[in-house]
Amino acid sequence: MTVIIIIAVLILALIAAAYIVMSLYPAFGGRASKAEQVRTSRSLQYRQGKFVYPFETAAAEDKPEGGLSILRDFLKGNPNSRPKQPLQPVPLVAGSIRQGRDTRATWFGHSAVLLEIAGAAIFLDPMLGRAPSPFPFIGGKRYSSQLPVELNDLPQLDAVVLSHDHYDHLDYGTIRALQQKTALFIVPLGVGAHLRRWGINAERIRELDWWEETSFAGLTLTSAPARHFSGRSLLDRNTTLWCSWVIQGGQDKIFFSGDSGYGPHFAEIGQRYGPFDLTLMECGQYDLRWADIHMMPEQTVQAQLDLRGRLMIPIHWGAFTLAMHDWTDPVERVLRAAQQQGLRLATPRIGEPVQVGAAHYPSIPWWR
Repeated sequence: MTVIIIIAVLILALIAAAYIVMSLYPAFGGRASKAEQVRTSRSLQYRQGKFVYPFETAAAEDKPEGGLSILRDFLKGNPNSRPKQPLQPVPLVAGSIRQGRDTRATWFGHSAVLLEIAGAAIFLDPMLGRAPSPFPFIGGKRYSSQLPVELNDLPQLDAVVLSHDHYDHLDYGTIRALQQKTALFIVPLGVGAHLRRWGINAERIRELDWWEETSFAGLTLTSAPARHFSGRSLLDRNTTLWCSWVIQGGQDKIFFSGDSGYGPHFAEIGQRYGPFDLTLMECGQYDLRWADIHMMPEQTVQAQLDLRGRLMIPIHWGAFTLAMHDWTDPVERVLRAAQQQGLRLATPRIGEPVQVGAAHYPSIPWWR
């Protein structure tokens, strides 16, 4: 009996310690106030205390065959899951940013994209840290040892735009570094609580539900559906919303997928807002066991057709290993599927700008 009591006490102590760490360590983010929870509860996406996608969506660990088989595969490893040598980004000259009104997108790896449109500059999901983890010294590190441009050298930005609060999209260190360089933070419902905890004034944060829009600096942004989930700890699963973004400025319309499994929302977005001059579409970190929340590359191409996209840049690859496939599989598969459908793809190196409407787009298979 004494041994059982000791074990129980130890378990309770570990639970208490974990709760204290998650409550006090800022990288885990913040929690919505009572007033904010009231607003959240009015969302059509909010049911029984959680945000949900309209159709049944399961993460890998929710499926009977999921958790143990995934753990086994991760422990087994894949020697081709990351590059043999660090990737070398194309240097981006800070002085070239915001120097024209042409629309151009510069990929920083994974889903981080610096978008210049109608004279404005916005950073989409700027996860620029070492590893997608609350503790940067833990977890698989970035494939490249440097960024296209140092954060301190960036000019002032009109906005940082976030799709959801997972660590590979919302990074505490990056947000702190961009805090004084950014006028606005545009986020899905509930995500503002993290930013407020990190010292960003509420007046600089705009939180949107699906199909809500906001305007600034000559741009109009609309929060659109995505099929995914959210959370930064064991205690906040799906308490914040996730989304994709429709970005309109000047003559151009851009679509940013965020993270999403395939679903009918792509066709709905295409019907409401398409065609799109440029789409930034996730195509990596997939597995059949979690296909509800991350598209397979062939589904990415189908989503592009649904959206009526004219040019696609594949994202959500090229920076971190978060799945068991070879690190080049996402771009190879999406390129092959796009060619079969006659779709246009740009495959820039990290740091290489893509200008919408240009006669030619980057298409060299640099990863091979």
